[in-house]
Amino acid sequence: MNNFIGNKKIFSGIALSLSFLMTGCGGGSEGQSKILGVDNVTVPLPPVVPLPVPVLIPPTVTAVAPVNNATGVPFNNTIITAAFSEPISPITGTASFVVTCAAPCISPTGTVALNSTNQIGTYTLAPETSLTPNTLYTGTITGVQSIATGLTLVSPYVWKFKTGLTPSVTRPAVTITVPATTNPGPTTGVAANTAITAVFTKDMAPATINTSTFTLSCTAPCVAPTGSVSYSVGSKTAVFLPAAALTAGSAYTATITSAATDLAGNALGGNTAPLPAASNYVWKFNTSAAIPVSHVTVLSTKPAANTLNVCPNASINSTFSVPNGLRMDPATINTATFSVMNPALVPVTASSVVLDSGTGRIATFTPLTPLTVGVTYTAKLKSGNSGVKDLAIPADTMLSDYSWNFKVVSCVVPSPISLGSAASYGTFGGSAGMTNQGTLTVINGDIGTTAVSTAVTGFHDLGVGCTYTETPLNQGLVNGSIDTAAPPPTVACPNEGTAVTFAAAQQALLDANAAYLALTLMPPVGANPGANLAGLTITPGVYPSASGSYMIQGGNLTLDAQGDANAVWVFQMATTLTVGGPGAAAPASIVLANGAQAKNVFWQVGSAATINAGGGGTMVGTIISQAGVVISTAGNVAVVTLNGRALSLGASVTMVNTVINVPAP
Repeated sequence: MNNFIGNKKIFSGIALSLSFLMTGCGGGSEGQSKILGVDNVTVPLPPVVPLPVPVLIPPTVTAVAPVNNATGVPFNNTIITAAFSEPISPITGTASFVVTCAAPCISPTGTVALNSTNQIGTYTLAPETSLTPNTLYTGTITGVQSIATGLTLVSPYVWKFKTGLTPSVTRPAVTITVPATTNPGPTTGVAANTAITAVFTKDMAPATINTSTFTLSCTAPCVAPTGSVSYSVGSKTAVFLPAAALTAGSAYTATITSAATDLAGNALGGNTAPLPAASNYVWKFNTSAAIPVSHVTVLSTKPAANTLNVCPNASINSTFSVPNGLRMDPATINTATFSVMNPALVPVTASSVVLDSGTGRIATFTPLTPLTVGVTYTAKLKSGNSGVKDLAIPADTMLSDYSWNFKVVSCVVPSPISLGSAASYGTFGGSAGMTNQGTLTVINGDIGTTAVSTAVTGFHDLGVGCTYTETPLNQGLVNGSIDTAAPPPTVACPNEGTAVTFAAAQQALLDANAAYLALTLMPPVGANPGANLAGLTITPGVYPSASGSYMIQGGNLTLDAQGDANAVWVFQMATTLTVGGPGAAAPASIVLANGAQAKNVFWQVGSAATINAGGGGTMVGTIISQAGVVISTAGNVAVVTLNGRALSLGASVTMVNTVINVPAP
């Protein structure tokens, strides 16, 4: 009944409305005309929707060399570099780039310049000057202005680094190329629309990486391509980008000349002459059909989307899926394309935003200061022509922007341990010295001991006449310096085995001891992996050995960074480390996966370490032992490779046909 009454009221309202309409309309044909309203009603125009106003972002610093908080920086580095997120105007007037130190140190003087793209600034010390050894320096960049927008750096970018006691004499090398280097070559099946890439072992002087030092030629009737050459500070990567796709079915030769130098002016040690000579690096490849145009996508992020337990000192990472196995363009990985913001849309200041050099597919945003506990942040990757790109010709881009959120809580991510001045040493023999056997040993870094020079046998360095008790069967090359106590090793080498080199060795030993202690004090992070690490895949963490020792025998160990290029592993043991062994257990290797880096792997050994006594294999990380390191065994010809360091605090280090590559910071 109530519904019926309600409906009656509705019907009455409708009838009343219709009567008003009829009255307003009138009657007859005239009324009909008025009903149509053709002459009297104006049709409204659609609303005007304003175009979106682009958000202008000020320029930022995306990478520096030396890196923030670096230690053991060679005091003969005459160039300090900084990369910017976009082209900037000349650094003059209110803009500045200075390097300072506290009294009694006298701050250096120098000149500031930009590279050809206006995205890398260099501070070059005045001629005949150098940094002061064992001194803390501060770099400060202020007021730099964007060419495109006129906006300036929001606040000064400030970072610090500390010099060591030794100069750098180690020649830089090329460690990765795209297309890959094959011996004797050429590499076949290279897509014609691929840029040419080279990754260096050391920070390079940007001005020495140009179209004169990085060239590409081809065999007639092919015409040598033109193109541009760029260098990326954070990833130590040079790219030759052809103006157009290469010619399919042609033979090409890429060359980087020895005119390319590091920040200390050391010329490239290439592959066309043996060290200690400087030489060009040359590789050959044959092209095939171009790869099809596609798009870059985000394969994974670290932290993942909606993660609720990110530590304040964590870095933010993105791993890209790149068409046909290409690398990302490092020049497109910066704060303009990879940003992190708080809920108020205030951008987080980056210490660096760089592409990893190992895979070329992991972008890492490292905050300059810790993130704030309790805050939810948003990370964003930019798409389109002004966003992240790969190294195809033309470049593949992302179809749309990619954003994800994460929340910060109170916790600590294990950080790399500072090695101080010990960082430059490939091997250190404590107070007992070191011995090499064989003719295939190469140390790409320094070696040292606090013992007298005669305690070092089977080595020579780049200095003329600087040999340390070598025989025809025992000759090891040190692509760096040798630091010992007096006397000099030979009459022809008066600048080694001196008070200066002894002081450098003493400081390195002090710093190595400090690093060892810091490693022992790190709390456990991660589950106990057991005593034998062979066949395991281990994620970042701090792993004390429950049994007191570790071994890798019967298989390889994989260290999986899970897309975090800053991931750290620390293995703590009260007694021994044994990698590989004679017979079926030899050799054993460590495999780095998904962005893992040798510089971030540490082995704290309570007594002695034995590495691949049967020869061969690849060890990774910095070994700091109390009672010596033994690598391989006399008579082995198979080379053992250590991508890291072998530092002994007490006993000697012995090696046979060993190649040690000191990781870049």
